[in-house]
Parts: sequence; structure tokens; C-alpha cells
Amino acid sequence: MGFSLTGAHIIYFIASIIIASAVSGVFIAVTNNLSTSITGTEERIQDKLDTEFKIINDPDNIPNVSGNFRFYLKNIGRKELPTTTTTINLFVDGEIILTANYSFTDTSIQVGEVTTISVTTSTISSGNHDLRVVGPQAVEDEFAFEI
Repeated sequence: MGFSLTGAHIIYFIASIIIASAVSGVFIAVTNNLSTSITGTEERIQDKLDTEFKIINDPDNIPNVSGNFRFYLKNIGRKELPTTTTTINLFVDGEIILTANYSFTDTSIQVGEVTTISVTTSTISSGNHDLRVVGPQAVEDEFAFEI
């Protein structure tokens, strides 16, 4: 005869299963995207935490050897630090030093080791200055000194 109450309940049940499946599919997709994003961010943060260095000069006595001021950079991070003019930039008093005016004694330094940064004396005048070294992952160290 007519459509029974049981038939209506079956239709509602099937519809609710379809809707629940669609919602769970959306949740799975969002969770997967979030997980991928967190993994990528975690790797970048770990790289930044592993990259750390310190300028270890005496601020009142900067060595001048063969027309170059010498600054000493120590790797205090947890991984090898590449030290080239393409991976590390220098700023004196907020002005960038051209890559032709400084060099490193090593192309990379292991954890706990020190490298020398040679900066041409014509780049830095006498007086009080601030040296900022910016390395990979935008990790930086600042150092106040007097020439």
C-alpha cells in the first residue's frame, strides 16, 4: 500500500551515513594538510635552531693584519656552518659590506670550530662601530667594537 514508517527510517539512515562519510572525508583532508604543513615548518625551525654562531673578538682590540681587520666567528650550533660570502652577509653600522670587501679563511666550519673573517681596512673607519653577521636561516649575531 503506502510507504511505511520503516522505509522512511531506512532512507534517513542511508542519508545520514552519506553525510557522515562526506564530513569525515573533509576532516581527513584537513588533518592531512595540517600534518604536512607542520612537518615542513618543524624542519625549518630545526634548521634554524641547529644554526648558531658567535663573534668572539675582543671589542677593544681588533687585529689589523695585512690591511684587513680580523673578526673571529665560532660555530656554536649543532651542525656544520657554511662560511662563504654567498651564505653569510656582514653589516657595519647598518650598512651592508660588499662581498668583495670581506672573505673567510674556511668555506665551512664544524661545530665548536672558529673561522676568521677578513674585512678590508678601507671599509671600516676609526671609532665605535657595530658589526652584524647574518648567516643561513637569517640567524645573526651583533658585536660592538672600537677601531
